[in-house]
Amino acid sequence: MAASLHHAVPKLTITTAARPESRWLSFNPVRCCAPTTTTTTTDAGAHRITVKNGNDSLDICRVLNGMWQTSGGWGRIDRDDAVEAMLRYADAGLSTFDMADHYGPAEDLYGIFINRLRRERPPEVLDRVRGLTKWVPPPVKMTGSYVRQNIDISRKRMDVSSLDMLQFHWWDYSNPGYLDALKHLNDLKEEGKIKTVALTNFDTERLQIILENGIPVVSNQVQHSLVDMRPQQKMAELCQLTGVKLITYGTVMGGLLSEKFLDTNLSIPFSAPPLNTPSLQKYKRMVDAWGGWSLFQSLLRTLNKIASKHGVSIPTVAVKYILDQPAVAGSMIGVRLGLAEHINDANAVFSLVLDEEDMNSIQEVSKKGKDLLKVIGDCGDEYRRI
Repeated sequence: MAASLHHAVPKLTITTAARPESRWLSFNPVRCCAPTTTTTTTDAGAHRITVKNGNDSLDICRVLNGMWQTSGGWGRIDRDDAVEAMLRYADAGLSTFDMADHYGPAEDLYGIFINRLRRERPPEVLDRVRGLTKWVPPPVKMTGSYVRQNIDISRKRMDVSSLDMLQFHWWDYSNPGYLDALKHLNDLKEEGKIKTVALTNFDTERLQIILENGIPVVSNQVQHSLVDMRPQQKMAELCQLTGVKLITYGTVMGGLLSEKFLDTNLSIPFSAPPLNTPSLQKYKRMVDAWGGWSLFQSLLRTLNKIASKHGVSIPTVAVKYILDQPAVAGSMIGVRLGLAEHINDANAVFSLVLDEEDMNSIQEVSKKGKDLLKVIGDCGDEYRRI
């Protein structure tokens, strides 16, 4: 599985600050609505949750808006339309946005969006909004000045004095520089330039090493779906012991887990929707590794039956199932800003309760697939295989 993806940003002109060259990582990725920012449980109807470690804490919406789709390959993005869409999500209560240094103009769009919020919305709306970003550096020497330089770039692009959350990725575990980087990030947190430090695509072994080195991280963002249940095999156990939470992406598999692909046959030309986005292509490879298209159709039919029973959509069921898993604080849904919206479907997640029959039906088909921990390795290993 490819370790990196580099997409050009189609026809979107935004001035971005220069950043040291890095590899490009393919991440993927309901309404959180409302009135309160104090919900900290993971009960069925909770809209928000607090991720924390020691004195570090941040409350987020349990369903996050993933902005990988701004990096190119999903259709032309218009800046103004994208920002208007972000405002609609925030107004609907979908108030947590996830981005990265390499997601094309994502950080810049957030900066424009947050300024619109400051000017045009009451303080209570602004107070609920969270901007989570990632730093994906090459595995070079992690000096304090190098780390600071990169974090300052994200702060400038997002137009914030302090990043709500900085999620750190590291390519090469044989290079222990990730510990140096995290210590410098922790120093910047103490200076007030970062509110919380987190990880993305770290495996269980390295998460334990980081915690044993006394570095407080509040969460680890990992791929997690009904097809990819690897986080529940090792990672979730460590998270439950330590209090670190999981934020999941790929939960609707780029749209594969939807009615759009139900009862389709990819082997017959033009009989199924084209796999014409980087996320669809990426998660089709996961389907192949798990058990193939025929088994995936069995899963979609099961989900469709459950969705019809509850009057919701297949993606809503898929997201709710993962949100109910141990240690999961939030799940990502990718947003194609200005091109498509999922606010209504997303809103249904918090009123949906999957009963024992639903859970058993899903587990029965899910367990027929291959153990991806054995096929791929632990969380994030797909990005480190040559």
